[in-house]
Amino acid sequence: MTMNDSDVRGILHRATDDLVSPPGLLAEVRRGGRRRVVRRRAVLAALCAAVVAVPVAGVLDLTGNAGDTPVASPLLDQPTRGDLAADQGYLRQVRQVWQRRIKEVENRTRGEPHVVWAGGTPAGPAAYVAHATARGMTVGFVEPTADGPRVRTLTQATDTGTDGLEQAALLGPRRDVLLVLDFGQPAEFSPQLRYKPDGKVERTFEPVVFRDGAAVLSVPPQHTKLTVALSRLPVERQNMIHIDGTREILFPDDKDRPASPVLRHTLPGAEEVWGADPAVQEMGTPTEALVEYIDPVGVHTHNGSPRLVVYGATPGGRRLLVETIQYDDDPSRVIALLARKYLPFEAVASTTADWSAPLPVRLRLPDDQGVLVAAEGSALSYRVGDGQWQDAGRNAALLPATATDVRVTDTNGTITNVPVAS
Repeated sequence: MTMNDSDVRGILHRATDDLVSPPGLLAEVRRGGRRRVVRRRAVLAALCAAVVAVPVAGVLDLTGNAGDTPVASPLLDQPTRGDLAADQGYLRQVRQVWQRRIKEVENRTRGEPHVVWAGGTPAGPAAYVAHATARGMTVGFVEPTADGPRVRTLTQATDTGTDGLEQAALLGPRRDVLLVLDFGQPAEFSPQLRYKPDGKVERTFEPVVFRDGAAVLSVPPQHTKLTVALSRLPVERQNMIHIDGTREILFPDDKDRPASPVLRHTLPGAEEVWGADPAVQEMGTPTEALVEYIDPVGVHTHNGSPRLVVYGATPGGRRLLVETIQYDDDPSRVIALLARKYLPFEAVASTTADWSAPLPVRLRLPDDQGVLVAAEGSALSYRVGDGQWQDAGRNAALLPATATDVRVTDTNGTITNVPVAS
């Protein structure tokens, strides 16, 4: 699967990140950020995303020249760890499948592959291998299958450190076993992503307890999305631990996700408080204001539902920004942010969008600042009590706080009256 900049931005946004990505995130993803690794990745989310990245099996040629100087690395120099470290029969199998696999992508290996860790798991025996090359080092997990050991993603590092390498792998046909290697740094683990009633992300983290070089964790089956998350300390995006085996979950059969249409609207009067049309300025999303709605270290994709972005102004003269965050197959969360002049945005209200409804978005702002409504392609009007219907334009509108009903006329001329929730 190939991805252009628009694909990357779209997935980052839906998954976590482009929705709320800090300035320069895309460039960081492109160059690998602080990671010292070269590999193909399907870029997803959050900040948020993430620099969210999922490795693809295979090794790319490195730009630059690592030379032919012998390399030294903790992964290459330390004795094999794990409860199968002395099982010569299994280690021989691992080396054999590794040699066959690496010859397909790398013809300048040095010496024999080194089994860093080998141990039993509920899914069967597994291993992690490092192999010196003329360009640095190639590493990868070896997983159990019905046909014997199989090499998973091969990752070629530009140096011999561990920063940025896949440190964990999902194993078993149900992907319900998480193997985490001990790279010498404390790590924490979260099995599930949950949401509070107001839509804010809720994760519970617990320490990863390593024994003899690794930790083997039972996790919920990771069939169609990833609920698990791993991070070094402190738990934050730049410390996210990448998990091998996520691509086939997020992109089954190697198929792209449907594109997410961006519904971007500027309401009347917005230019007066924004200084110009914010849509034309391509104003960035204030990550800090949305941080509680963003999964700090999870990896996600999207279901193709719309991303609504609205720029406006409240009656009190505040800048209004509406953003949308949607993970995997979870509902879209529409969030309203307000900012006074020269002050940063604050998230003040949120709701769940129902894109199949005549009026997908109804969101009341605090302090009687109005009710934000949105229905793409539809004409909107409102009334107060039994009063006359007042025109509110098309697609999106900020109604007075006293509005009690919204009339939606879709592109087919169908009229639906919707009460405004309190």
